Amino acid sequence: MLPYKTPSVETGKVRGRFLLHLGAFAVSLSALWFLLSGYFTPLILILGAVSITAVVWLAYRMDVIDHESHPIHMAPKRTLYYLWLMWEIVKANVDVTLAILRGPSALQPRVFKLKAAQSSDVWLVTYANSITLTPGTVTIFVDGSEITVHSLTPVAKKGLETGEMDQRVSALEGYVKPGTGGAG
Repeated sequence: MLPYKTPSVETGKVRGRFLLHLGAFAVSLSALWFLLSGYFTPLILILGAVSITAVVWLAYRMDVIDHESHPIHMAPKRTLYYLWLMWEIVKANVDVTLAILRGPSALQPRVFKLKAAQSSDVWLVTYANSITLTPGTVTIFVDGSEITVHSLTPVAKKGLETGEMDQRVSALEGYVKPGTGGAG
């Protein structure tokens, strides 16, 4: 067997954070297992607990549990962002439905470019995917900090041009433009 180096947990504070991330990882795996399993017989529950314990132990041995791989520190902001995004999806669904019911004259497809304020590729992709998740808009191309978007209705285009989604993703990233006061 190869020599094993214990994950670096030097101080009590660092160890506490590490255990918090490890515990949150175990709880997340348990919740996922319960959602996907649907069976609650004793044997299945025991096998699930053994599986989760094995995965958590392997993750611990591989030293892959930290604030980047399991970002629980972002949970409150991320939850608020997801709730806001779901509401935007509902509003966009209503807009597209009404446009379809009004007939072809209400649909005014446009392709336009947006400037994104995100400083990393992960958050730029998050912004682009949020645009695509919203009915009536699709991200066509991302080039640096410029996003090319197709929209079906003027309301969808105007909603993106206000920059609220960009500000919310930037606030989720941790970067807030001066003068905006944050958005998340």
